Amino acid sequence: MIRRGTDIKIFSGNSNIPLAQAIADALLLPLGRSKVSKFADGETCISIGETVRGSDVFVVQSICDPCNDHLMELLIMIDAFKRASAGRITAVIPYYGYARQDRKVQARDPITAKLVADLITTAGADRVLTMDLHAAQIQGFFNIPVDHLLGIPVLAAHYLKNDYVQDDVIVVSPDLGSVQRTRNFARKLGVPLGIIDKRRPKPNSAEIMNVIGDVNGKTVIMLDDMVDTAGTIVKASEALASLGAKKIYVCATHPVLSDNAAEKILKSPIAEFIFTDTIPLSKDKENDKIKVLSVAHIFAQAIERIYEDQPVSILFE
Repeated sequence: MIRRGTDIKIFSGNSNIPLAQAIADALLLPLGRSKVSKFADGETCISIGETVRGSDVFVVQSICDPCNDHLMELLIMIDAFKRASAGRITAVIPYYGYARQDRKVQARDPITAKLVADLITTAGADRVLTMDLHAAQIQGFFNIPVDHLLGIPVLAAHYLKNDYVQDDVIVVSPDLGSVQRTRNFARKLGVPLGIIDKRRPKPNSAEIMNVIGDVNGKTVIMLDDMVDTAGTIVKASEALASLGAKKIYVCATHPVLSDNAAEKILKSPIAEFIFTDTIPLSKDKENDKIKVLSVAHIFAQAIERIYEDQPVSILFE
């Protein structure tokens, strides 16, 4: 795909090597030679195995578990490329961790989404390419260009291609914060929208208060940007089932799946859960209800367009 030869290089940290390799394969490029290891005391050690002088460098790294290690890998790799005279450095962050604290909810709360943006910029990144930020306004925390890809086209295409969408389908937002995202998803599928009203008494805990919309006898598809403990989505599926939902499907971009989230999904009324591969799914989190779609082709197209100075907005469709 890439026509300008050796001016572009794709590198990866340790967080999601399979996705980075798939992106490089889609671009018909080798994955750059680098070694990410640790010193005896636990410090991150980076070694770049090829010249990057003047090159357009793309560093693929999700900030996922273990978040601190993977964030430091990304920062140190960016610093290494900057000091090696790379022409331009793009941080490709399929999953942008630390995004949930994007504002002060209570007194003395940090805004870690802004802190991480500052760290990435200070390390030397010239631009950021990411997907489905937890809050779209995080783009404004950066003083460098941010290309914000959406997972909705990939997820919607899956349901349309496999004939999930029938006359009895309704798309339901799991909370009020996801309404805009879910409305766009429902519009792509051409189906009505429902909303679940919840409250969160403490982090990683949710209580379902009300369901807005008629789900009785309907096939429900719920959409979220990420699933962490799966508490919200499982309680939502139970509420929908109690109101007569015929079948419940769920999809989300980022499979954080902390603790026993995968087990909760397996025991829930959810018939199928679709994720993308922005975060690699470990063997212990795999089960018959969970399926994974690749977003490598979307990132590959975005990288090609950034490299050739073409608009990325066409990928939103």
